[in-house]
Amino acid sequence: MSLQAAFLAASPRRSPPRTPWRSIVIHGGVALLWLMLFFPALWATGAWAWATGIVYVSYDTALLAFTAWQARTLLRPTVAPVGGPRPVLGVVIAARNEAGALPLTLAALLDGTDTPDLIVIADDGSTDATADLLARRYGLAPPPLRTLGPPSPTEPRLRWLRLPHGGKARALNAALECVECEVLVTIDADTLVRPHAVAAMRTAFAAEPGLVAATGVLVPVCGPSASGQLFQWFQRYEYVRNFLSRYAWMRLGGLLLISGAFGGFRRAALIEVGGFDPDCLVEDYELIHRLRRHAALHGRAWSTRVLGDAVAITDAPATVSAFLSQRRRWFGGFLQTQWWYRSMVGDARFGRLGTAMLPVKAFDTMQPVYGLAALAILIGLLASGRAGVLLPVALITLAKIGIDLAFHLWSIGLYRRWTGEPARGGPGAILASFVEPFSFQILRHTAALLGWITALGGRQTWGVQTRQAVVARG
Repeated sequence: MSLQAAFLAASPRRSPPRTPWRSIVIHGGVALLWLMLFFPALWATGAWAWATGIVYVSYDTALLAFTAWQARTLLRPTVAPVGGPRPVLGVVIAARNEAGALPLTLAALLDGTDTPDLIVIADDGSTDATADLLARRYGLAPPPLRTLGPPSPTEPRLRWLRLPHGGKARALNAALECVECEVLVTIDADTLVRPHAVAAMRTAFAAEPGLVAATGVLVPVCGPSASGQLFQWFQRYEYVRNFLSRYAWMRLGGLLLISGAFGGFRRAALIEVGGFDPDCLVEDYELIHRLRRHAALHGRAWSTRVLGDAVAITDAPATVSAFLSQRRRWFGGFLQTQWWYRSMVGDARFGRLGTAMLPVKAFDTMQPVYGLAALAILIGLLASGRAGVLLPVALITLAKIGIDLAFHLWSIGLYRRWTGEPARGGPGAILASFVEPFSFQILRHTAALLGWITALGGRQTWGVQTRQAVVARG
């Protein structure tokens, strides 16, 4: 069966099943609750007039409590996985116009404690100096289009797959079809793996035959500018929370997000479900839904994991416009995927993924709308002279800031123990807890609102991201 035929058989997008009543009730209930919460603002006094904000704060606090409870196991001594046969591991770097970052990305891979058996540059129609770089530094001659070239004379594990421009997912699929490695690791051209990261990936797949997808832990860097340092400060705190949340959902059997920037996949499973979806804005996120759906419907004992000892640093947005563009795409792709896989929501056949994780994701579709609506309602209440709401809202906000700060200070220790990466606490964490709700969080929700527009409008492109931090390291 061809990759395209396998995709058509595994994806619910082309032949969607009937939407079950459970999914309709869950998604409809989230939207209906949001509409109903507007009414107290018309007549209520005190804190209840800000009902939208109370629900928003309560939901976010519940997620923190869930993450804290599940992540407490990181306080226990870790047991190293028992390795099985050493799998052949290949790395694919889907790159378009990444001549500035590629040498650093390749150096990080080649200098690790366990180097990949194969590294493929899936060149997605680059028009910059990529060809010159590969020829001059690595001795690679341009192969015919859609052909995997011979090994580099200086780095025998390195090969060049030259492709017409078709996007990241098509480049990864082309590599998937011609690279016969048991484990395929995808790495973005702006991502530098730590020395032990590839070894951790290989060990995890060797120890667990049913493991089909694993994500490393990403550490964002944003460049040396003042704007970059500010965005890095906020995103570092955000990523700590997000990856601990992935660990929590993994323990519950509901991990869905495997970062394509540094993710490992069992090639046979990818072939079975048809590879990456070129029409999704977040092809890595959609793929895990398809893998998990296929596994449940066909009796495959497949699992997904987040690996704390597989760490990489990745280039992150350093300006408002770049951040909005990235998060708009992420949230738009999330909405796409939630819609395509709506039949899984509430379905017990998919275990806690269906009965817990996906219903939570249904609420997440509206969470930024709740957040921005809460801000707009508060401004409206104050503008209409109902200043009595200010004190209870201030107390709720201060209580939430205190909870966020306590969680973050506690999570720093867990994160250090889990990944070995430094994570700053102290005054920086305190300041971030006070500033973030009134700045970075609003920006994040604004980007998500743009993501709604992206998803509803069917937009499939998002522009070019400029690498600042990774190239600056060179």
